[in-house]
Amino acid sequence: MTVTKQDRLAYTAKAEEIVSKMTLEEKVYLMSGKMPFEQLMADIAKGHHYNWYPYPAGGNDRLDVPEMKFVDGPRGVVSGNSTCFPVSMARGAAFDKDLEQRIGNAIGKEIRAHGGNLFGGVCVNLPRNPGWGRSQEVYGEDSFHLGAMGAALTKGVQEENVIACVKHYAFNSMENARFKVSVKADKRTEREVYLAHFKDCVDAGAASIMSAYNLYQGTFAGHSDYLLNQVLKDEWDFDGFVISDFIWGVKDTVEGANGGMDIEMCHTKYFGAHLVEAVNNGHVKEEKIDEAALRIVRTLLAFTEADNKEYSKELIGSKEHIALALEAAEKSLTLMKNDGAVLPFSKTETKRIAVIGKLGDKGNIGDHGSSRVFPDYIVTPLEGLQKLMPNTEVIFNDGSDLEQAKELAKSVDAVVFVVGYNHDDEGEFINNPDEDVDALGDGDAGFGAGGDRMTSLGLHDEEVSLIKSVGPLNTNSVAILIGGNTIMIEEWKTEVSAILMAYYPGMEGGTALAKTLFGDVNPSGKLPFVLPQHESDLPQTDWDATEITYDYYHGYTKLEKEGIEPSLPFGFGMSYTTFTISSATFEQEGDSIVATCEVENTGEYTGTEVIQLYVGYSNSKIDRPVKVLRGFERVELKPAQKQLVKVTCPIEKIKWFNEATNKWELEEMDYDVYIGNSSDMKNLIQGTVTLKG
Repeated sequence: MTVTKQDRLAYTAKAEEIVSKMTLEEKVYLMSGKMPFEQLMADIAKGHHYNWYPYPAGGNDRLDVPEMKFVDGPRGVVSGNSTCFPVSMARGAAFDKDLEQRIGNAIGKEIRAHGGNLFGGVCVNLPRNPGWGRSQEVYGEDSFHLGAMGAALTKGVQEENVIACVKHYAFNSMENARFKVSVKADKRTEREVYLAHFKDCVDAGAASIMSAYNLYQGTFAGHSDYLLNQVLKDEWDFDGFVISDFIWGVKDTVEGANGGMDIEMCHTKYFGAHLVEAVNNGHVKEEKIDEAALRIVRTLLAFTEADNKEYSKELIGSKEHIALALEAAEKSLTLMKNDGAVLPFSKTETKRIAVIGKLGDKGNIGDHGSSRVFPDYIVTPLEGLQKLMPNTEVIFNDGSDLEQAKELAKSVDAVVFVVGYNHDDEGEFINNPDEDVDALGDGDAGFGAGGDRMTSLGLHDEEVSLIKSVGPLNTNSVAILIGGNTIMIEEWKTEVSAILMAYYPGMEGGTALAKTLFGDVNPSGKLPFVLPQHESDLPQTDWDATEITYDYYHGYTKLEKEGIEPSLPFGFGMSYTTFTISSATFEQEGDSIVATCEVENTGEYTGTEVIQLYVGYSNSKIDRPVKVLRGFERVELKPAQKQLVKVTCPIEKIKWFNEATNKWELEEMDYDVYIGNSSDMKNLIQGTVTLKG
């Protein structure tokens, strides 16, 4: 069962009764993380990684209020040795809401098996620029897509009676400067571009929110009365509780409590005795403490008392969950180029295959920050090919010796370059100048220093040289890209026949890659970001800024508005088969726009297409994007099979935020509606729907 908002609100009276029996000290204790920084360091010194076990907060034995027990994410369960799924960006490429909800189920089960009850891994921040080091933890660049996928994960996790915590609220899309940068945005940009996907998760029933480290409009997000009280709790009617980002998410006792923070995590520095004193001195009203206590108790009671399942340790890293990780990897792999149908490689004709590049034999599952998962094993690209093709000679070369790599490429039947990034290149960056963080270690304990991609969105120079030098020597060549977001290809894309984006594909990534290269799997992933021809086409970012303004346009909406042709459009991804989309219809049905089309597999392989719905605003009297994604559905078809596909967009999702009235408004006009398989106009069928206010 799912613990809905209505279920939780039904516990209000019981929670109020419990809170009324508590002393001030007991209520404040509920708001207090119980994992001291010193204990965290001691655990790491013992060889346990960050969040090895769920981190507790609050609780009250006298009145039977359970502790909140935090487990991090989002690529799986950070505690112990758990199933490692592909990173969220890869799952975003799958455009599969059902799959994401099932991943949420699996994560929820493993958290329960570890003894936790909260998942701090529904990460939906929007990458203004793809160089953001933690963008691998989110689903892509589009707000609607972020909201749909985040809502699916939220539902899946909470179906297992685990509280889903959505993070990092809000405007967290810079890593190196995250502790100091103050983000500015106008009200319309704030609501339409940067907050809408958080609201989607709240509307889906999320019971917890984590604040961000950065400042918004000059105020720390963890102290922001505007973000936490006015928008989240009052306007959105959020019934759950807010927790701080860890250790440095609260900077002041009074500002934090009055600003809407409910639990200081993961230790207590500013709350606890300091907060009791602030109440006694009149700086924080006790009613504020009562409200936080009510939210915490109500939520924990609802999830605890709804529990009717047993979760054994056997669920952790189970065969079923590993199979799900493999399915996610297979569905996420995105075919960006396939000249001459070089892929899939022939199983019968490929006797010798070269894997070239230092990442070819690495278990590369993402950054070494707080999202790092420790699975029992990782299948590398090299291992995946060796296992799938036991009778084929698979030769590894790290690419450091170009002449050696050239000779190898000329001597084999196929070449697989594995290039891109690892945890040293991008990821969470622990660099808070206010604290001594040297003790966090070198990454082996679960913390890394990848940070933002501050210099380039392209491959390393030596990898570019490798592909340029070796690629042309064998036409049966593919470049596999590993990374958490956009990787530029213009400099070298003509030197290989095929390009496959793998993101960070999880513990079974090597298996999925091998199966895809040899045709056991037909790629169906779609780029969850635009791939520009020039980095300058994207919003430019000072990654060390103390103040930055976020504009309305970014990603594909920016390029389209400025008439700039991308290298590859948002939503693009090839297949080993071909599809025809026809017979499109567009109409209003009640409170929704509905588009239908007939999709036919006109090729020779069973394959999956992602049908995408976009809404355009050419008749608008205000500044609006050329078009934006407003729906998507996957359809799997056998050769010659046809299917009618229906994609629905709530009319609520095409309103604009009027700063003058402080309201969402619907323009009365003819809306452009498109259906197809990428954001490129050439891949879309256009229609019109007329809407009245």
